[in-house]
Amino acid sequence: MLLGPGAVPAGGPLIAAAWHPSPNHGPRREGARPDLIVLHYTAMADARAALDWLSAPESGVSAHYLLAEDGALWQLVDEERRAWHAGAGRWGAVTDVNSRSVGIELANDGASPFPEPQMLGLEALLDGLSRRWRIRPERVIGHSDMAPGRKIDPGPRFDWRRLALGGRSIWPGDVSSAPVTGGRDTLLPLLRRIGYTADVAPETLLGAFRLRFRPWATGPVTSADIAVAGDLARRFPVDPPTPVA
Repeated sequence: MLLGPGAVPAGGPLIAAAWHPSPNHGPRREGARPDLIVLHYTAMADARAALDWLSAPESGVSAHYLLAEDGALWQLVDEERRAWHAGAGRWGAVTDVNSRSVGIELANDGASPFPEPQMLGLEALLDGLSRRWRIRPERVIGHSDMAPGRKIDPGPRFDWRRLALGGRSIWPGDVSSAPVTGGRDTLLPLLRRIGYTADVAPETLLGAFRLRFRPWATGPVTSADIAVAGDLARRFPVDPPTPVA
């Protein structure tokens, strides 16, 4: 779905989107349609540098959208096309994440907070994408979720809870009184049920899960990890395997 140049339909007012095409894309494989949204940070000096890199043939990477700190928005790839943003990884049964996702790059150096204009723009963009492609909140994930150990974006400074409060992602409920016992063997099936199915070491899966839901946590598996994962697994289980990669 080509929306630039022009405006990106969103849940409220239209977002002005500049069309800045990238050559780095291809067809979605096996007739796949997007049912995931993957959030990234650019880890570059500024949005303009990221825009240049994502649209350079020699980079071999792209995203559907790039959102600057001040809320400026560029579309680089038609939503119907397979942008090259996710790389190797897995989420639930999905192994070709590029074919099943829309990629959004957020201009951020990886250490700074995400400014209010950028978050407002992201919320409006997510509303439009979710409506157009019928993407559920639990299918809005970070790059670190599907590529644990390889990627850490959008990082510990990103406000996932804010998105969840607006119905645009997920967050655990109050698990402070949940009676929980067990260790790593209890946690791993819960992580897989949420979607953490990448073929990496258990400690790496734990790190990716904590980066998103408990970024302050360290050390071995705790009862709090199990309680949070159990709550999410009950309320937001990943889809069962499908014939589309």
